Amino acid sequence: MPANVDELVVSVADICTYKWDMIRHRPLSYLLTGFAGGAMVVFGATLALAVSAGVSEKLAPGLANLLMGLVFMFSLVIIMVSGMTLVTADMYIGVIGIFHRRITWGWFVWGVTLGYVGNFLGSMFFMWLISKSGSYAYLPWLLRAHAIGVAKLGQTATQIFVMGIVCTWMLQTAAILFVKAEGDIAKIAMAAYGPLAFVAGMTEHCIANIGFLALPLFQQDIYLKAVAKMPDVTPIILHWGFGQYGWAHNQLYTVLGNIIGGILFVGFVFQLASHPGRVSELYKNKTKHMLKT
Repeated sequence: MPANVDELVVSVADICTYKWDMIRHRPLSYLLTGFAGGAMVVFGATLALAVSAGVSEKLAPGLANLLMGLVFMFSLVIIMVSGMTLVTADMYIGVIGIFHRRITWGWFVWGVTLGYVGNFLGSMFFMWLISKSGSYAYLPWLLRAHAIGVAKLGQTATQIFVMGIVCTWMLQTAAILFVKAEGDIAKIAMAAYGPLAFVAGMTEHCIANIGFLALPLFQQDIYLKAVAKMPDVTPIILHWGFGQYGWAHNQLYTVLGNIIGGILFVGFVFQLASHPGRVSELYKNKTKHMLKT
């Protein structure tokens, strides 16, 4: 039978202790797990692009999003099962660890920052490699990658921020239920549901967006040459900076939304839903102790 909420938050606090012990004593190892985790996420983005290119909205609005989610969902499965790092998952883990006095807010900020840097480097490097291949440099994948970029980068700050909250609210709920679930099948189902929901639901995830948005920017020159022969296409220029159609603009408000969604709507909710007396009793009867930070 799945663990109750009281047992769950204690288990998450143990995970926090393990992760932040690595952050404190083996930061380069933790950075490497973040690098691998970032590459795994944007591999999911690459698969999503591969299956959704050329799918007409006239066929069924939302079908392309569903196909994207169905292949993207395995990215979180391989991250969770392999023990690699995804910074948005570490947000709820860290904040519960703070409640349980496993880490301080200072160490939380450092851990999340290091996780983001690792994810960023892995995501960017993976998409740079993809941009150097020929597979996605042709129609219809070239057009689909640019269309995704335009859709995400053309939003206002408020729109990005709100969908960033929704993304990690649902994604991290699935991630924490991964810890709660018992058995490999149940854990895989929980890990798969989160990314399926946030991709199909058109929400904003900071690490996934690195991949979704970096590829059309890396390939923008190729795209512009391709559409120059299409009189019915008016190209929109994407850029790396702030402002509309800027990568940094989307990333800033996505990160802020993801932090709020993960910390307030997942970490805080599960911790406050637990029973303090029962949690204290669990600690008194605890026979297995994680490393102390």
